[in-house]
Amino acid sequence: MVRWMVNHGLIALLIWGSVNAVHAADIAGMRLWPAPDHTRLVFDLNAPVQHSLFTLSDPERVVVDIDAAEFKAVLPQLTAADNVIKEIRYAKRGATDLRVVLDLNRKVKAKSFSLKPQGEYGNRLVLDLEYETATVTPRKPLPKDIALPARGRDIVIAIDAGHGGDDSGALGRKGTREKDVVLKIAKNLDALIRKQPGMKSVMIRESDYFVSLHKRVEKARDAEADLFVSIHADAFTNRRAKGSSVFVLSEHGASSQVAKFLADSENNSDLVGGVSLDDKDDLLKMVLVDMVRNSTIEDSHSAAKYVLTGLRGINTLHKGRVEQAGFRVLKAPDIPSLLVETAFISNPSEEAKLRNPAQQQTFAKAIFKGILSYFKQNPPPGTHMAEQRQTRQRIASGERDNTGG
Repeated sequence: MVRWMVNHGLIALLIWGSVNAVHAADIAGMRLWPAPDHTRLVFDLNAPVQHSLFTLSDPERVVVDIDAAEFKAVLPQLTAADNVIKEIRYAKRGATDLRVVLDLNRKVKAKSFSLKPQGEYGNRLVLDLEYETATVTPRKPLPKDIALPARGRDIVIAIDAGHGGDDSGALGRKGTREKDVVLKIAKNLDALIRKQPGMKSVMIRESDYFVSLHKRVEKARDAEADLFVSIHADAFTNRRAKGSSVFVLSEHGASSQVAKFLADSENNSDLVGGVSLDDKDDLLKMVLVDMVRNSTIEDSHSAAKYVLTGLRGINTLHKGRVEQAGFRVLKAPDIPSLLVETAFISNPSEEAKLRNPAQQQTFAKAIFKGILSYFKQNPPPGTHMAEQRQTRQRIASGERDNTGG
C-alpha cells in the first residue's frame, strides 16, 4: 500500500513537473515598427523560448513556430505605414506549441533572433522582414528653392536622430522620450538644409523605428555624406546637469566623466533596440578594421566648433569646448562626424525646452547655423559652395589689384 502511494505520488509529481516545463512562456505583448527598408515585429515574453521560422509563397507568408508558448497579447494594429503585413494570425500547434502566421503583400527576407532582458525590457523574440528599396539618396531641394548651376554638386548632410523603435533613449521626469524630441529637432534641421542653396540632406531615421549604430554610419556612407550629425538629448545621474554639448570621436578615452557616461549610454543602444548576433562581424569590421583617419577627426573637430558656437547663442553650454568620447556612431573613417547633445532631458527645465516645438526649432536653427558657417569657410572641392568661395576670392583679389594700381 505504501509502495503504491509512493509510486503514484512520483508519477503525479513527474506529470505536474512536465506540464509546468512544457508551458514555459507567455507572449505578453507584440509591437510593430515599420521602417523604409524593413518591418520589425517584437514579441514580449515572460521567459526565453525556442522557435523556428520559414516562409511560404503563393501567397507570400512568414510562419513562426514557438515551442511551449501561450498567446496572451493583443495583436498590433496594422496601419498604412506598414505596407508589408496584410494580416497577423495565430493558432495552437499541437497541445502546447504556438504558430504565428504573417500574411504578406510582398516578398521579404525574414530573419529572427532572441534577446535577453535589457533595460526596461524582458525576454524578446524579434522578427525582421527585410525588402529591397531604392538606394539612399539625399533629399531633393524643395520646389521653391533657388536653382543652382549644374557644374557644382550640393554638400550632403546626414542627419541622425538618435534611438527609435524599442530604444526610447533617455526619459525625462514628465515621461518625455529622447527618441521623440530628437526626431522633431532632426526634421526641423532637415527642412532648413533643404531650403539652403548648395546643400542637401539625408535623414538616417525618418520616423519611429530602430536603426543599429553601424547601419546609421552605413547609410551616411551610401549617401556620400560630407558631414554626419547625430542628434541626442541624454540624461545624467545628477538632475542638475544641464547645457548643450558637441562631441567628436576619441579613440584614447573620454574628455570628461560625463562624456564617458553619455558615450556608454549611447553605445548600449544596440542592446536595447535589438541587434542580432549575426551582425557582429559587420560591426567589428566597421569599428575595428576601418580605422578612423586623423584628417577626418580633425575635420570633425573643426565642424563641431562651429556648431558649438551656434548653440552658445541659444542655450547654456555644458562645457565651453568640444568634447571627445568613444561614440560608436561617430566611427565612419571617411566622413567628418559629430554628436550633438541638445540638452539634458533629465533636467526638468531643459526637459521643458525639449518638449516645446518653438525651442525644438531654435535648437535646429542653431545647429544649422554652425553647419552652414563651417562649410562656407571649408567647402569640399567640387561643390557649388567651393566654386562660390573661389569666385569671391578672385573678385576680392581683383579689387585689391585695382586699388593697388
